[in-house]
Amino acid sequence: MTQANCRVGYVLKRYPRYSETFVVTEILAHEAAGLDVEIFALRSVQEAHFQDILGQVRAPVTRVPYRFSRPEMLWSLICKARDTLPGGWAALARIDDAKGRDVAQAICVALACHERGIDHLHAHFATAATTVARLAASLAGISYSFTAHAKDIFYDYAEPVGLAAKLRDASAAVTISNYNLTYLRERFGTDANALVRIYNGLDLERFVWARPASVDGEILAVGRLVEKKGFNILIEAIRLMRNSGREVTCRIVGAGVEQERLAAQISAAGLDDLIHLQGPLPQGEIIKALRAAAMLVCPCVPGHDGNRDGLPTVLLEAMALGTPCIATDVTGIPELVRDGETGLCVPTRDPRALVGAMARLLDEPALGQALSRAGRALIEREFDISRNAARLRSIFAAAMATPPVDQVEVG
Repeated sequence: MTQANCRVGYVLKRYPRYSETFVVTEILAHEAAGLDVEIFALRSVQEAHFQDILGQVRAPVTRVPYRFSRPEMLWSLICKARDTLPGGWAALARIDDAKGRDVAQAICVALACHERGIDHLHAHFATAATTVARLAASLAGISYSFTAHAKDIFYDYAEPVGLAAKLRDASAAVTISNYNLTYLRERFGTDANALVRIYNGLDLERFVWARPASVDGEILAVGRLVEKKGFNILIEAIRLMRNSGREVTCRIVGAGVEQERLAAQISAAGLDDLIHLQGPLPQGEIIKALRAAAMLVCPCVPGHDGNRDGLPTVLLEAMALGTPCIATDVTGIPELVRDGETGLCVPTRDPRALVGAMARLLDEPALGQALSRAGRALIEREFDISRNAARLRSIFAAAMATPPVDQVEVG
């Protein structure tokens, strides 16, 4: 099956999401290469801010019903699946102990695939989206794949997410770092045989390298204000620098549940004149901020609930633009921020180590220049979305060329 005559459905829990620029970038790369994409969104949009590149996406979006208030609605869907989908009744009979809402949404997606000639489903994150994609693919008699990122791998969910079965049944599964790849293979063994690593990528025409700005620029941090971003460690590091007689300005861009706590920490430390908490910015404004910054700092930490970052997209963006980066040795980050080569990588939850790294970049402009050039070279080699999305399309094509096997019970 060639790219010109195949259609791929992207199953996403929510679309759009402000922080998931990597999904939009991936879909845009597929569309630029001529792939016909449709998007299935399983939950309502919760955000009031949207990325400025969103308007470039041509793929139609289907808002899959989420609430099925009357039993007649679900029974009608079941009957339509039985009568419409090839092997639909047998596929329904194999579903065991799945949540009714997931089954209902899967039937909706499967019927849409049948009606619109969608040949393959791909989900981002190994939780709800992959649950529905797996069921829908079985019902529609097509293949599916998914990309596992970070929270969906490491978070301590109250209920099991069935990752072993999803890995086993997928035509292919993708993860975004070698760290994740090793972890999943060691944990799930043969169930992870079809797992491959494909880094998230950037449109490098949008992110043009330039020499780093002056070291007199601000220290920049970007991300959702949640525990795993480690911004409390950065605030403590700025306090330590101030106490040692060195005042630097810092801007933290983003929003989230930790905002009040971080604001209180800044005020308690007397740093209101040095650290500014700014709300979220669209990608175009992030690019401007990165170009003007002395450095980007990503002090990520493993959360107490197991949640942690994979490879923060803002690190890719900063390195592509030429901004020197400091990050911590969480999950796959050292694959990108290679200490002393493409950036400076420090231990987690260590504000003094962070102070030392920031001071080095401020005091050694030549180091920042060298890291900037090497960082851009790495991005060009490993994180070009054109090449990485092409690898993903080859996975889709191989899956569609192989008749799907009957899937085992879903539990």
